[in-house]
Amino acid sequence: MLTRALKIQRNNPWKRKCSLLKAGCHARTVHSVASQTPLQVAMSTTEPINTWSKEELSEIYNMPLLELVHRAQIQHRKFHDPSKVQMCTLMSIKTGGCLEDCKYCAQSSRNNTEVVPEKLVDVETVIEQAQQAKENGSTRFCLGAAWRDMKGRKSAMKKITNMISQVNEMGLETCVTLGMVDEEQSRQLKESGLTAFNHNVDTSREHYENIITTRKYDDRLKTIKNLQTGGLKVCSGGILGLGETANDRIGFLYTLSNMSPHPESVPINRLVPIKGTPIVEELSKPGVKQLEFDDILRTIATARIIMPKTIIRLAAGRYTMKENEQIMCFMAGCNSIFSGKKMLTTMCNGWQEDKAMLQKWGLSVMEPFKYNVQQQLK
Repeated sequence: MLTRALKIQRNNPWKRKCSLLKAGCHARTVHSVASQTPLQVAMSTTEPINTWSKEELSEIYNMPLLELVHRAQIQHRKFHDPSKVQMCTLMSIKTGGCLEDCKYCAQSSRNNTEVVPEKLVDVETVIEQAQQAKENGSTRFCLGAAWRDMKGRKSAMKKITNMISQVNEMGLETCVTLGMVDEEQSRQLKESGLTAFNHNVDTSREHYENIITTRKYDDRLKTIKNLQTGGLKVCSGGILGLGETANDRIGFLYTLSNMSPHPESVPINRLVPIKGTPIVEELSKPGVKQLEFDDILRTIATARIIMPKTIIRLAAGRYTMKENEQIMCFMAGCNSIFSGKKMLTTMCNGWQEDKAMLQKWGLSVMEPFKYNVQQQLK
């Protein structure tokens, strides 16, 4: 138990006052801190903790579901305005032809889907789409390109940084997902005014190799470290419904919650099975457990409890959820959604539909640049 107290005090000022006899801390106080449950530790923190064990996360994740959601809502209200939801719009600026072999992806050149590879779009098209998103209430505009990495793409990088600068001038936050980048490329993006960079870990380390073989899990973590070194905020989450187990979802949360700092935002995607992708056949095999809504809810609620300052967003696949299910996710700590025409190659809830839903439930759109997680984490 003493080991637990010493382990977490490094990241939590509240625990630091019990940090060893050096500070004259009474043994009984140390024991009191150490004997707290993982939930009690998470709920009493004033700063994010990034030294969680899988066992501790499992204890939180497997709580009775209504109690888990209740605790997540309490945590959410401590660190966020519960009436605010960030509305994001995602645009594909370079579709198809990706060299990766992700089993779920319609844009992989290795998968037999109907997606036709396209060239990088022009800046004018991006500005037009960003303006439409802004007029419809979105405050963050995200650009997605189907590339493995940015190596050797100097002209594309120049074009993308121009897109970012012009979208920022419109008063919108910007986010891009471009595959793997190095530290220098991260700095270039930072200098262009980029708000955040999305690079998902997708699933647990253990399940990852069942889904992707052309890029290692550590490659993803290296890119995230490059982004942080370059001064960028990180948006990193994953996909639920890839045939993973509950332990994989816990492992997924373990990776994210032990990042230092935590991701600025965590997108939770619900798999949209696409004809021609290998995952469709694999999910149809006997014995493969199908994703249930309560699995999504548990993942969101646990994420909110252990990553209290992070924005948690419902991303791809939200259109498959009923309205009451989406509201349950908001109650569990989700505070961002994607809205617009498409989610790269899949369907997306429309702006008018989403604005009507938010209004009905007394929610409003989070203003751009008003929520700077990185500053709060310093």
